[in-house]
Amino acid sequence: MELHWWSIEVFDGPRSSAARWQGSFGNALVEAAVTHGAYDWEWHRHSWGVLFEIAFRSDERFTEFRDLPAVRAALDAVPDPVNGLLVYPGRGGSSGRVQPRRPLPKTGAGAAPIPVEPSRTLLRLGPTAPPVTTSGVAEAA
Repeated sequence: MELHWWSIEVFDGPRSSAARWQGSFGNALVEAAVTHGAYDWEWHRHSWGVLFEIAFRSDERFTEFRDLPAVRAALDAVPDPVNGLLVYPGRGGSSGRVQPRRPLPKTGAGAAPIPVEPSRTLLRLGPTAPPVTTSGVAEAA
């Protein structure tokens, strides 16, 4: 069974804290989630606010949960209505990933080839010497 995690981050506002918001609306959010098919949920308190992580069997279940009047009312009442709410798929904040990370590109052996520096040639300005043959005798121009 694959779970689809969603995150709701609520930031502290200028006049009220996200912890106070959680105290007012947290139980209603959990109740709405459980009655609409949530399998797991977690609350995290941070210095910047609170994080509510919730898991459903499908993304459609989360959409149904998100459209409930109680959930809409809770999200409309966050302490900072302009910049204080983030809702996105996946686990958030400082939690680990649900899916394993893919390997990063190699930075040493096996990476892109290192470009070769161009060779430096000494240029002489002024009168040119006549070309010298392999026998060491100068040729006439």
